[in-house]
Amino acid sequence: MSNITASEVNKLRKATGAGMMDCKNALVEANGDFELAIENLRKKGQKVAAKRADRDSSEGAVIAMVNDDQTKGVIISLNCETDFVAKNESFVDLAKSFCKIALNCSNLEELLNSTHESMTVSEKLIEQTGVIGEKLEIGAFESVSSEHVGFYIHAGNKIATLAGLSNKFENVSDVSKNVAMQVAAMNPIALNEDSVSKEVIEKEIEIAKEQLRAEGKPEAMLDNIAKGKLKKFFKDNTLVKQAYIKDNKSSVENYIQSENNECVITNFKRVALV
Repeated sequence: MSNITASEVNKLRKATGAGMMDCKNALVEANGDFELAIENLRKKGQKVAAKRADRDSSEGAVIAMVNDDQTKGVIISLNCETDFVAKNESFVDLAKSFCKIALNCSNLEELLNSTHESMTVSEKLIEQTGVIGEKLEIGAFESVSSEHVGFYIHAGNKIATLAGLSNKFENVSDVSKNVAMQVAAMNPIALNEDSVSKEVIEKEIEIAKEQLRAEGKPEAMLDNIAKGKLKKFFKDNTLVKQAYIKDNKSSVENYIQSENNECVITNFKRVALV
């Protein structure tokens, strides 16, 4: 049996919303495997958050930006050890300066080798580690390119998102920001049903069947009922099918169509410090 620490239990509780003892038991049963513990909680019927897309980090600032013509956006997280440093204005400014450079990079390695003032970004991180006294690193690098890209940074610089749209139109900046806010708030695991991996679908069907067996449903009925639960899963967890946060009677897809019937969401990214 793994030696499960209180911090591991608290991390699972924060990620899922389940009770402390339920979280501890799930971690023990999973031998400390975090993702398996989430799966075990769900199989037992617990309503938990599926935070598959988030980067698991300690402290820092997450920054998003788009280029001048709003056709490319990037998100980077500058990670540190304490919340005290993360909230410091000069630290956030440093993160913003890295993000601005990242707009001209295609990946994290290119960013680290890019010039920041008189040194590389990688060298700047080392320099600032000595100045601040905490380990600094770029924890995430994500980008989206599309006909139009919007972004959103949640208060406190802990969550940042990008949303790509296929068309430009009069109020496209407002629409893309609303979609980016949706991504921040609802944390979809995929753009649409076709974007959900086969492995995730198979796991969801397995979880649904385990729940149904626990409820005493006949084995012959499990496949059909599980398919119905899968449709609900797609509605809750894919961006285009989610209820729109500013009007839960409409889906995100319908919201986009109401603003411009030729426009679709092409891509999104979300980075969070949890």
